[in-house]
Amino acid sequence: MKIKKLWLLAGGLTGLALSSLAQDDGPPPGGPGGFGGGMGRPPQLPIVTALDANQDGKVDATEIANASNALLTLDKNADGKLTSDEYLPAGASDKTPDGHTPPTPAVVKALDVNSDGVLDATEIANAPTVLKTLDKNSDGTLTLDELLGHRPGHHGGGPPPDQSQN
Repeated sequence: MKIKKLWLLAGGLTGLALSSLAQDDGPPPGGPGGFGGGMGRPPQLPIVTALDANQDGKVDATEIANASNALLTLDKNADGKLTSDEYLPAGASDKTPDGHTPPTPAVVKALDVNSDGVLDATEIANAPTVLKTLDKNSDGTLTLDELLGHRPGHHGGGPPPDQSQN
């Protein structure tokens, strides 16, 4: 009887230890929202990292107000404008193995008013105003879903889109 109790105790402790190892201890490596570039994760977006100054996974009203200065931190060559190699991760515009170009994040589409792939001085200066247009629920804070827009294979926590053919 004692041996049976020991086995039950050992099994229970093993299960408890394994379940504690499987617990989520915060954001994935590389930053909030899984932007770590790890296996199966998209690479971290420099534009989102710059805007999200406190790295909490959202851009609050203060960060929106400071967006122009935050964006200028990405200007590696100090020319007053940002090109895709400055605001996107290396290789982000490369075609995928199946020949598709990754979608442009909503934040880039919104900021790049003339759609030339460059955020010029005027677009950077207007960033706080433009970013507010991405706030779909009008709460004064931009979530990763609002910043990135539709991402293939990601449904924002809701049900997948209707795939039926009518």
